[in-house]
Formats: sequence, structure tokens, C-alpha cells
Amino acid sequence: MSDILDILLTAGFWAATIRIVSPLIFGTLGELICERAGVLNLGIEGIMTVGAMAGWMWVYQGGDLWGGIMFAAFLGAMFGLLHSGFTVYLGLSQHVTGIGITLFASSLSYYVYRMLLPAATTPPKIVPFKSVAIPYLSDIPVIGEALFTQSPLTYLALITVPAVWYVLYRTPVGLAVRMAGENPMAVEAQGIDVLAVRTGAVMVGSAFMAVGGAFITMSWFDAFYFGMINGRGWICVALVIFASWKPGKALLGALLFAGLEAMQVRAQQLAGAFIPYQFFLMMPYILSIVAMIIMARRARYPKALLVPFRRGERV
Repeated sequence: MSDILDILLTAGFWAATIRIVSPLIFGTLGELICERAGVLNLGIEGIMTVGAMAGWMWVYQGGDLWGGIMFAAFLGAMFGLLHSGFTVYLGLSQHVTGIGITLFASSLSYYVYRMLLPAATTPPKIVPFKSVAIPYLSDIPVIGEALFTQSPLTYLALITVPAVWYVLYRTPVGLAVRMAGENPMAVEAQGIDVLAVRTGAVMVGSAFMAVGGAFITMSWFDAFYFGMINGRGWICVALVIFASWKPGKALLGALLFAGLEAMQVRAQQLAGAFIPYQFFLMMPYILSIVAMIIMARRARYPKALLVPFRRGERV
């Protein structure tokens, strides 16, 4: 027990937690925006894979880092447009379409990677974003090293949480998005195109997801390899439910999972060979599922979520 407390009091543990939580923040906020507008986007796993590959490939081919982030966001938005074309305008199953987007996006990413780098036997590396220490704040014991000596993308992720909250709850655009997921007929009665609102929300949310994927290859690691998203997209879907579709609670949920992920690596070292390492690998996911089940019982989901909107019909 004392060893666990020692880990919790180290700056390295919290720095790792903040680093792990960053892509989850982008992915969870992206999914939250989509679902707030009434569209479940199960294409998140594939879209994050596209973002990871596209951002990394942009830099590997000679582009700059921020250009890679923009390119990843653009491709994510395009997959969001494809998803909304099937689900928003044609009214097809959001579950089936989302799974199809994930399979298509993931397979396309691997295909393009192999087409552009057919002879690569080991993942080529790029120069990723470097950690930036914020003057004075980074000198604070433990907190400074953990929170204020991070990648620029981590700072962007943390800033994005209050920004998304403000847009959703303090602007007319946010009100339109939330009402599109609650009562689309009321939105239409105000002369606002519900289909356009939902499409825009899915595109923006998908762009966020792709940036989350790009973070992994351009800030966390320095290479792209198959399977590196490793279910993080599905975790983001669970975190939206855990958070009851609220940005602030989404951040707390993401921090919980990231802390468990950082802890399991260190717990393996403490346990040595006495406990199989697979137990520690599955621990964050099991505890996240338990937490989601507890929170989901009290969650209030958007009333029009998964319900296609057709003009002239009541939800």
C-alpha cells in the first residue's frame, strides 16, 4: 500500500497521466459533440487511426507539425461528412454505419501506409512535438513538472474542454446543437436546418477525434504502427456515457482512466513475476466498465440520440 502511495505522490506518475489523457480528451469531446446533436459516431476508432496515420505521414513527407494536425483534422471531418451522409440525410442505422466507417477508415489507413512505404520493415520515425515548460509554473513542485511541462497539444487539449463547454452552453450555435439532439422539431420551428446542424456537429466532432489520433503519433510517440489506437476510440464512447454528455465530467472520467493506465505500468514493476502482466493490462478497462455501469444508470441521454430526423415527422 505504501508503494502505491509513493507512486501517487511522484511527478512522473501525474505527468504520464496527463500525457495519456490528452488523446482521450480530443476523442471524448468529439464523440460528445456528435451525440449532443443526436448522432452516435462509432466510426471513432477508425477516424482516430486515420488521424494518427495522416498527421504522421504529413510530417514524414516533409510537412510541419501543425500542418499535420490540420491535415488530420481535415480528413477526420471528411469521414464525419461521410458518416453524416448515411445517417443524417439517408437515416440509416448509426450503429452499422459507424462500424463500417471504423473498418473502412482503419483499412484505408493501413493500405495507404503500405502503398507509400512498401519497403518499410520497421516504423519510420519523425521529430514529434517537444515538451514546453511554462515559465515559473513549471517550477512548482510535482504539479509544475506534471502539468506545466507538456506538449503544446496537451495544453490545447486542456484548453479545449472549457472552450467546448462554453460553445455548447453559452452560444446560439451550442444551443442549436443541443436541441438537435433533444428536440429537433423545435429547432426546425425556428427556421434552422436540423440536418445541417447535425452534419456540422459530426464533422467537427470527427475532426476532434482525428486530432486525438494524431496526438499519439506526433506527440506521444514518433512513429505509426498498426493497432496503435488499441481501443481508445471505444473508451471515448464509454467516457461520454460516464460523463452524462457533459464536458467537465468527461475530463474527470478521462483522467480516471488515464490514471489507471499509468498506474498499471508501475504496478507491473511492483508485482514482478508474481502476477501475470495481462492482469494489469486489463485492469483499467475493467474498472472503467464498472464505473460506466454505475454512472450510466443515472445518465440522462439526449432524447433524439439515434433517432433519424425527417422533416414533417415528430420524434
